[in-house]
Amino acid sequence: MNLQELNELDLNNIGDWPGLIKGALIVILCVGLGVGWYYFDTEDQILQLRQVEEQERQLRVKFEEKQAKAVNLERYKKQLEEMKQSLGAMLRQLPDKTEVAELLVDVSQTGLAAGLEFELFDPLGENRKEFYAELPINIRVTGDYHQFGNFVSGLASLPRIVTIHNIQISPRGGGLVMDAVAKTYRYLDEEGGK
Repeated sequence: MNLQELNELDLNNIGDWPGLIKGALIVILCVGLGVGWYYFDTEDQILQLRQVEEQERQLRVKFEEKQAKAVNLERYKKQLEEMKQSLGAMLRQLPDKTEVAELLVDVSQTGLAAGLEFELFDPLGENRKEFYAELPINIRVTGDYHQFGNFVSGLASLPRIVTIHNIQISPRGGGLVMDAVAKTYRYLDEEGGK
C-alpha cells in the first residue's frame, strides 16, 4: 500500500478499506478512547483513592492511639480511685472549723513539750483558697537549735497538717529566738465554704 492509495480512501465507505488500515484505525480509536477515559474518569478516581488512603492512614493512627488508651483504661480507673482515696485521706488531715481550736492547742503544747518558751502566739485571719483555708499563726519562741528541731519534728508528727514558713533564727542573750509562721489548713466544705 502506498501514499496514493491512502489519499483515495473514501471516508463514507470505510468498509471497503484494506484490513491493515482498518486495524490501524481501530488501534488509534482505542488508544484515543483509553486516553480520554483516563483523563475524564480514572484520573479523578485515582486522586480520590489517594485522599481516601491518606484518610485511612490518619484514622489508623487515631485508632492506635485510642486503642493504647483503651488497653490502659482499667489501670487509669484504678489509679483514679487511688487518687480519690488519697485525696480523701488528705482531706481528713485538714481539720474542720470545730477542730481548729484543738489544733492550735496541739501546736502550743508541741512547743512547750520541746522545751520552748513562747513569746508570741498570734493566730491570724484565715486565707481562703479554692477548697481549703490557710490559718497562719505568728509565733516567736526562745530556746536552742535542738529544741527548735524537736518542735518542728513534733509539728510534722501531728495528725493534722501543719507547715512552718518564714523561719528566722537570731541570737538573743544566751539563747536563740525563732520567729516563724506556722500554717495549718482546714477544708472548706462544699455547701458554701464554711
